[in-house]
Amino acid sequence: MLKRIRQLVKQRRSGLLGTLAVTASIGTLSVLLVLGIGQTDSGSATDFSMTPSTLADVHPAIPLSVPDLVDKLAPTVVNFRVTKVQTAGLEGFRMPDGPFGDFFERYFGRTPQEMEPRRTDGAGSGVIISEDGYLLTNNHVIEGATEVTVTLANKSEHEASVIGRDPKTDLAVLKIEGSGPFPKAVLGNSEKLRVGESVIAIGNPFGLGHTVTAGIVSAKGRFIGAGPYDDFIQTDASINPGNSGGPLFNTRGEVVGINTAIIPNGQGIGFAIPINTAKPLVPQLIDDGKVTRGYLGVTIQPISKDLAGALGLEDTDGALVADVVPGGPADKGGVETADVIRSFNGTPVKESHELPALVANTPVGEKAELVVTRDGRERSLSVEVAELDSKTATSREGQAESRTSWGLQLQDLTPQTASQLGIKANEGVLVMGVQPGSPAERAGLHRGDVIVEVDRVAVLSVDDAIAAIGEHREDTLLLTIQRGDGRLFVALTEED
Repeated sequence: MLKRIRQLVKQRRSGLLGTLAVTASIGTLSVLLVLGIGQTDSGSATDFSMTPSTLADVHPAIPLSVPDLVDKLAPTVVNFRVTKVQTAGLEGFRMPDGPFGDFFERYFGRTPQEMEPRRTDGAGSGVIISEDGYLLTNNHVIEGATEVTVTLANKSEHEASVIGRDPKTDLAVLKIEGSGPFPKAVLGNSEKLRVGESVIAIGNPFGLGHTVTAGIVSAKGRFIGAGPYDDFIQTDASINPGNSGGPLFNTRGEVVGINTAIIPNGQGIGFAIPINTAKPLVPQLIDDGKVTRGYLGVTIQPISKDLAGALGLEDTDGALVADVVPGGPADKGGVETADVIRSFNGTPVKESHELPALVANTPVGEKAELVVTRDGRERSLSVEVAELDSKTATSREGQAESRTSWGLQLQDLTPQTASQLGIKANEGVLVMGVQPGSPAERAGLHRGDVIVEVDRVAVLSVDDAIAAIGEHREDTLLLTIQRGDGRLFVALTEED
């Protein structure tokens, strides 16, 4: 053994072998890594730039220490001070006809939406993604902003202009108005992120300035009801108001997410937009100021076990088509209500929330191949994807009154009520109330829903609905309801 050691020493002295010792510490853990450094033809060692990404490429299992990472990454993170002008009235309030409207006119001289605007200030975070000063952040941080000021890690302040916004994914790109070059972050690959992997969040919580928190990836692919493109990274790294728009880094020093949402009063639960969602959108936001998406023209929903049983499905995979837009791409391609979309362009659709992103990323005008289940059989359909415009809503894409045994209080639709709900007066019956503890309440029905079908049969009045429900002999009642701009199926089940 001693002889072998002496030989190694001689080799190192002769320039045939070099060693590099790198110590990586996380908490109390220290790891010693010895790397062989090769020689060039000229005899000089290859130059390794020990940036976080380079070190991780050499040996991905050994990350930099958290303090070293923060030193390198903090300069790429900015804090936002945002000024907005908001109306001090009731957002979205529509003044009704009658005495209430007269009251405001008489005593205030104007309606709520006409009241004086007021200036508000907010805080947020962002990450620099190019040396010429482009920033990535959340749309909700800068939406409606009249002034945006960014503070860099070195305390210098710069004005920033909004380049592009995408409310559907809650992403926005800004440009620092100043001379560069600016320190930029490296965008990673969130698909390779693993549950349990360590991550670091840097941001501006509560306006306190650059703050670092660390944790792990708690889950991936989280659906939190934020919109049609929900696909969040869940982390227990502390995220608070003001962290929005800031980066979530992995231990390679790469941005893997944009911190976006928290659960009110929750602890250790934060959500970030995967960076792979943002990367294809950034060029569009810079060039066009907006994102062009594909559009299918369907309203979809998840498939519960109860729905699967009511529809005769063997499993809950896929996206259930609750409604088809007349004249839309799906309608022209032969998609029907109650179809279950199993795959899109060869990509399996396991969960309904996976479909909108697949459609959105499809080039406008391209033919998409769909596999759907209809009446227990699989069918292949070809649909030409159209463009989703800003006005297109895609969901997750004499009075008679009666109560039913399922816990529903129903009422015929009047022309006035139908107009307020944006539907035809002869389409369906209005849910006026839901009995606590009833099958209707357990299924999530509530006042204001409109039942348009019972067991796939259209109902135009309370009498129709009562008759259809009375003829039902199964344990599960399938309803098609109109809620807001979209339709969806609801399965009511009796308790055992």
